[in-house]
Amino acid sequence: MGRPRSEQVHRAILGAALELLATDGYGRVTMEGVAERAGVSKQTIYRWWRSPAEVLMEALNERAAELVAGRDLGSLERNLRGFLRRTVAALHGGLAPLVGGLMAESQRDPQFAGVFREQFLARRRAALRELLEQGVERGEVAAGVDLELLVDVAFGTVWYRLLSGHAPLSRRFADRLADALLALAAGS
Repeated sequence: MGRPRSEQVHRAILGAALELLATDGYGRVTMEGVAERAGVSKQTIYRWWRSPAEVLMEALNERAAELVAGRDLGSLERNLRGFLRRTVAALHGGLAPLVGGLMAESQRDPQFAGVFREQFLARRRAALRELLEQGVERGEVAAGVDLELLVDVAFGTVWYRLLSGHAPLSRRFADRLADALLALAAGS
């Protein structure tokens, strides 16, 4: 079974991985580099993760969990707008290279792709779907609206803009996307 994780070591490893990402770029983050920066052995890191991508994904999951509102703000419009603003601000604030790198990794490595879908994408989708379900309960979503499609539209639009870089990830974009999703939720 092995020894339980030391929270201090765990934090040091995740922090080191994010620092290397910021200074060297996604493709240059290695287990050796993370171990050296965190002041731990490679064996310690390999005990908990199989690859730099998995270390970085855990760091991303922790950051993404912070984006989920701790409480219902009383309306789908406020919940959705806040969720999208926080998501876009986090990407614009430095997480974009990490998300883009992990998406690329999931295309190269089928095993990591499964982990990425289950441990990152599924969590983000569930968080947004919960907001939509709250809207359903309040009668803010028209009968028969496909919530999974709304989630696809939301994240598909964000990821497309992230990966293509054709336009900025901005608060204005988040608000316009929220407006579009609200119109679709209303059955417009």
